[in-house]
Amino acid sequence: MSFRDFIQRADESGDLIRIDRSVRTTYELANVAHALDGKLVLFNQIDGHPGWQVCAGACSDRRYFSLDLGIPVSELLPALAHALKNPEQPPIVERGPCQEVVLEDFDLGDLPILLHLPQDAGHYIASNVVIIKDPDLGRNMCYHRLLRLDEKHFAARIVEKRGTATALSKTTGDFPIAICIGVSLATHLAASMSPPPGVDELSVAHALSPTPLVKCITSDLEVPADTEIVLEGRITRRTVSEGPFMDLTETMDIIRQQPVIEIDLITHRRDPIYHALLPGGLEHKLLMGMPREPTIFAAVNKVVACTGAVITPGGTSWLHAIVQINKRGPDDGQKAIEAAFRGHSSLKHVWVVDTDIDIHDPAEVEWAMATRFQANRDLVIMPDQPGSSLDPSGTHEPGQKSRTAKMGLDCTIPWGADMSKFQKGEYGSIDLSKYIPE
Repeated sequence: MSFRDFIQRADESGDLIRIDRSVRTTYELANVAHALDGKLVLFNQIDGHPGWQVCAGACSDRRYFSLDLGIPVSELLPALAHALKNPEQPPIVERGPCQEVVLEDFDLGDLPILLHLPQDAGHYIASNVVIIKDPDLGRNMCYHRLLRLDEKHFAARIVEKRGTATALSKTTGDFPIAICIGVSLATHLAASMSPPPGVDELSVAHALSPTPLVKCITSDLEVPADTEIVLEGRITRRTVSEGPFMDLTETMDIIRQQPVIEIDLITHRRDPIYHALLPGGLEHKLLMGMPREPTIFAAVNKVVACTGAVITPGGTSWLHAIVQINKRGPDDGQKAIEAAFRGHSSLKHVWVVDTDIDIHDPAEVEWAMATRFQANRDLVIMPDQPGSSLDPSGTHEPGQKSRTAKMGLDCTIPWGADMSKFQKGEYGSIDLSKYIPE
């Protein structure tokens, strides 16, 4: 369903918080949204931006994805894995709600773009998905944070050796781009995934939930037809300083020379709803981490029987994972560790546990480590590996892939051991109402 349809459904379910007091885009809105992190919030009055609403927190809880897709939370990982494996080509429609209003004369300052923190370089869009076409691989969708420079231009953080950077390296001159703000939750999930090269993320989105597309006005790019706001433009070959900006790890990312985007046209729905995503917040973390769970799950399942995988918020929803396996051989734990790193290349630390451990409960995972893990036997250390640019403790060289040491912990029961030594005792159930009056 569309972004605004989801907001309506959340309102009907009692999950929406409405803020009717006028708020400023400089610090105030971000501070209020942060105080309500994990909640879905709709700001109805934006100081200096009449006619606009701003929504925050749409992707900050797994329950919201469950509500949007109409499936239980427990079915999210299988649904993502199925869509990733079975993408469906979305239809192209003649007209879309995203083009109800067309602005050829505009000022980017009219959009309610937030200034989140005093340390930030300026007003940033963090919720947008961008759509490009690689000359060899075709359509690609991903995220690039955008620093507003003036009334027509942004600086974009484009990560080296990934989809957009690779496409740019194959071309010369200005490169068409479509920037979409206020897309469906299914589109957000698909944009966050890392399918193999040539697999269209919008087809993954359509496999999750119907996602019709409409052609842009100034280019041959296609965008989700029900997007709230679309900025059509070009990535130029000019670069400027971009950053600092608080990233997923809640630390400030560095200043880099990054490409400038020039906007040619803005289209939007009537009464547009701007999606504000807080950098470093739960929405940022969940969108980054959850779509990596099916890729880890699939990679581990190639070598051992994997029954679950979760990216943990304590690891900034990017650097840490818990993998659950049905152990069937002495080396399954180590095989799972190595496969998990293949399934998510930015992963830094991974814990592997048995099926009796709840991977969503950090205390149970720690218990498994305390009772089943021996460092001299079960610790895997992989020095000087490709790592994440988001990890401030890694080694970062401009233009080069970041490097890090990786660690895996096999917290499964040792093969051939007396199983009774590793099982928890179980108390019997009791009806407390017989003992404590209500």
